[in-house]
Amino acid sequence: MIVEFAPAKINLSLHVVGKRVDGYHLLDSLVAFADIGDEVAAAPGELLSLALGGPFATALAGEPDNLVLRAARALAAASATDEGAKIRLTKNLPVASGIGGGSSDAAATLRALGRLWGGLPPRERLDELAYALGADTIVCLDPRASWMSGTGETVEPAGELPEAGLVLVNPGIAVPTPMVFRARTGPFSKPERFPIPADAPGLARALAATSNDLAGPALRLAPAIGEALAALESLPGALLSRMSGSGATCFGLFADRPAAAAAAKTLKSRAPAGWWIAAGGWHKAPVPAVVGPRRGC
Repeated sequence: MIVEFAPAKINLSLHVVGKRVDGYHLLDSLVAFADIGDEVAAAPGELLSLALGGPFATALAGEPDNLVLRAARALAAASATDEGAKIRLTKNLPVASGIGGGSSDAAATLRALGRLWGGLPPRERLDELAYALGADTIVCLDPRASWMSGTGETVEPAGELPEAGLVLVNPGIAVPTPMVFRARTGPFSKPERFPIPADAPGLARALAATSNDLAGPALRLAPAIGEALAALESLPGALLSRMSGSGATCFGLFADRPAAAAAAKTLKSRAPAGWWIAAGGWHKAPVPAVVGPRRGC
């Protein structure tokens, strides 16, 4: 049995910097990964099959061709293998929630099956395969802090983030990404990159000079996001609160894990029913399972 963790992807900053003629928006984002996430397990099998478990499994039960199976089939075709696999996805993250759950699941599937089947395609081909599954999937292949730009095809290492605590909050709603982009108006932003600070307060100050350009349209579509942000801002020790991705999940940045755990406990005691709340820190990625330079797609 091969097991791969699929960490939540957090957009610490997200600037919309342009739009291509085909309608795709150009982004510049500082992406990090939490030690909160899903799990993909794979074992030998005659055919490709998928079993679902975890608290959010029912949200995927009606999708016969979700990203995990699509990733498995794409890798099998690219690898020219006739091997199968029994795959199990433990879905701990809410779906359509702005934290890259589906993309991270797909990337974890590629890593798991690469180990099970004895290797992955060359880096350039693997990135093409991942990008075809979703714009965020490339950055999720090696889940570590990165600057992501273009439509997701360009990924550059950002360096190690300082020790910090995270509280993730989703007010129990799903916000479709295309709707948020369609609701975005106004001028485009400029990239706002910075050297990674040495501590959590410094990181919060640096991030405060950036934004998530999708927060405004997402709030108009789902006002409950504002309630989640206000709840995070009110917690003792909160250094920064912001929406991730296209929403509706928001994150609070804290000095360390104990502070985040205490804040999450407080929030759970007073949050409305149906809110998803989790506390943790940064995902400590092992030696990259995917090697080779990225050239973009």
